[in-house]
Amino acid sequence: MTRATAPRPTGERWVPAGWFLLTLVTAVVASVAAGALAGTDVWVLLGTASSRAGMTAVGVACVGLSLVGVLLPGGRESAVLRARADRAVLVAAGVWVALVLVGIAFRAADAYGVAVTELAAPQLLRWSTQLAAGRGMLLAACCALVVAGCVAVRLRDPERVSARAPLVAALLGVLMPAVTGHASASPDHQVAVIAIALHAGAAALWVGGLGAVLVLVAARRQLLAAVLPRYSALAGACLVAVAVTGVVSAAVRLTSWTDLWTTGYGALVLAKAAGLLVAAAFGSVARRRLTAGRAPVLRWAPVEVAVMAATLGLAAALTQAA
Repeated sequence: MTRATAPRPTGERWVPAGWFLLTLVTAVVASVAAGALAGTDVWVLLGTASSRAGMTAVGVACVGLSLVGVLLPGGRESAVLRARADRAVLVAAGVWVALVLVGIAFRAADAYGVAVTELAAPQLLRWSTQLAAGRGMLLAACCALVVAGCVAVRLRDPERVSARAPLVAALLGVLMPAVTGHASASPDHQVAVIAIALHAGAAALWVGGLGAVLVLVAARRQLLAAVLPRYSALAGACLVAVAVTGVVSAAVRLTSWTDLWTTGYGALVLAKAAGLLVAAAFGSVARRRLTAGRAPVLRWAPVEVAVMAATLGLAAALTQAA
């Protein structure tokens, strides 16, 4: 068996679970640190922050896994890898739907100031259908179901559904809670919605794409040589988009520069900016190694994804502090 096709050590298979857990823990800790606990019950806070971070993480995973299917070249080995990615997307999309439904329950309980067990069906229905945030989460669940349907068909007949279809649906699913959440309440509504949509989409492609490349492609040197340059070009564009739209979103939400260090929201913005800079630094190292033909190109990539996962948790916490 060649090195290119050798199976990974068992411990490395748990790395994605570690990234997911890091996202959840960061979201909860950041929400508490930003003062969200002062306005809600501790269990409601834990459920809201965890479900929101979980939704973000699995949504980004669906985007990244679908992106790999688009970036892979032709050939039998690529077809096998696409099928593996589709199976993973099918599982992730199911988890995504479940987390959205759980998140709706906790968000509604938070809005009505009651425990989840005390939430009445009319309250749940009213919050999820009459409020923009609730409708956004329902739309996210619908997008996740479309993703699952697309990959289910692809697993039976890859020619019937393009690899781009689940990618587009997953991106829309990631965008829905973002554009209907705190951005929709901004005074500069249109600017805020456009900025947060571009921000969330670019971040999902950057983070999810790198994680999926690491998990699925990194051990296959020939495929990695074909996929990594294409992903690297996309990641560079996503980095610029995330940075620019992040600045615009912060400028729309904050009333003055002092809000950055005097409010919980501002502190989370600074923490996100720091995470972006660190991740960009690791990405720059990887791209320089790629350009110079040095190996291993992806030595620091798992650390970069870990930083990105923590940043996703901070992004989820922003919805608690807004």
